[in-house]
Amino acid sequence: MLPQDMNFNTRVLTEDVDFSIPRLGKPTIVSSQQDVIFVDDNERISYFADPLINEEIRQSGKPIPAFLAAGPRRMLYHDAAWCRAAIVTCGGLCPGLNDVIKALVNTLFYTYGVDCVYGIRYGYSGLVGGTNIKPIELNPDVVDSIHIAGGSILGSSRGEQSTEEIIKTLDRMKINMLFTIGGDGTQRGAHEIAVAAIKRGLPVSVVGIPKTIDNDLNCMDKTFGFETAVEMAAPIIGCAHNEAKGAFNGIGLVRLMGRDSGFIAAYASLANSVVNFCLIPEVEFELDGPQGFFNALEKRLADKHHAVIVVAEGAGQNLFNSNDLTKDKSGNILHKDIGVFLKERIGSYLKGRGIEHSIKYFDPSYIIRSAAASGNDSIFCLHLAQHAVHAAMAGMTDMVVGNWQGYFTYVPIALATAARRKIDPRGQLWQSVLLTARQNRYWK
Repeated sequence: MLPQDMNFNTRVLTEDVDFSIPRLGKPTIVSSQQDVIFVDDNERISYFADPLINEEIRQSGKPIPAFLAAGPRRMLYHDAAWCRAAIVTCGGLCPGLNDVIKALVNTLFYTYGVDCVYGIRYGYSGLVGGTNIKPIELNPDVVDSIHIAGGSILGSSRGEQSTEEIIKTLDRMKINMLFTIGGDGTQRGAHEIAVAAIKRGLPVSVVGIPKTIDNDLNCMDKTFGFETAVEMAAPIIGCAHNEAKGAFNGIGLVRLMGRDSGFIAAYASLANSVVNFCLIPEVEFELDGPQGFFNALEKRLADKHHAVIVVAEGAGQNLFNSNDLTKDKSGNILHKDIGVFLKERIGSYLKGRGIEHSIKYFDPSYIIRSAAASGNDSIFCLHLAQHAVHAAMAGMTDMVVGNWQGYFTYVPIALATAARRKIDPRGQLWQSVLLTARQNRYWK
């Protein structure tokens, strides 16, 4: 398992990490693409950007941990004339889903000549027999303008489905390429499908496009939807600031996405530097006592008579009863609502202290999730989809497309889902948030 920060260099010398991508077989078909720079399978992207670390590993006699470089291959495994592809979107909505769908379809049709593409509706449940959920036939005309809208034209769903039933459907429909767009739960399911297909002798390339708006998938610098989320959060934080300054001891409280990782809250706080307190899952806090949040907030109000608080949805879970945990259909722990909890507790505390105040609460989560992607995110979605098709046509499987050190990579699903990417409280990002919000001025 890879760690969640750059302390990996202390472990890679003592344990092996498998970066290899499974193949359905040897590619024997020469690609018909012209004027294309093909990527050789020997091309790798090192896990470490620092050449000194790479040299240290090299001198130790161990292989340098590196991802397979993404891109078109000269030799293909699948014959486009006989290809039948399927696309599925799973989990919660996220900006860019339609962009990925459109780019997959166009790359399959125009770049490789694959003209049989099915859109599987409502997640993996659409791949289970007996549900009466019919697939959609996709082509460039159908997806021509879907990028303008948010959401997914295929719909989505959470929850585990029978891998055996999915395999039966893929076999019955003669699907030999399955593109899974979703987060860690989706990709774990894709891994099970890929493994089961190989055991059954079915030549199905299962290729994932990682979708997690929280930006928390392992071995990824970023995932699509994250940049749009940060961009859309900025004006909402600005509104919270206006509300806070519009009242004596005004408080603007904004709850943003971030179940286990606080990247959206952190980046949004940096993008709109009116935030006074940023609360994330990676840094636990208490409410009461001299070192508690209430005391820090009271000091802030006494000093400036207003405060803006940004809290990630997974922050402060230590404040709740740990025995009262439930899970969603995908097996994720359902966190308690820290936003409403804080609003009520802050109000009770200040009222008990006899401090006049006004609290305005903002939760834009579903507005952000269902929005169309920003320009940069749309471009990112296009690249992810193109590299996914390149991998599938070359016969790769059980992998997701990643982005690392500025390069697109191919990452084994088992590696990408081995751990959640988190903010390092000692790292540059969080230190920058503390420097910008200046919350330690009141909270020490």
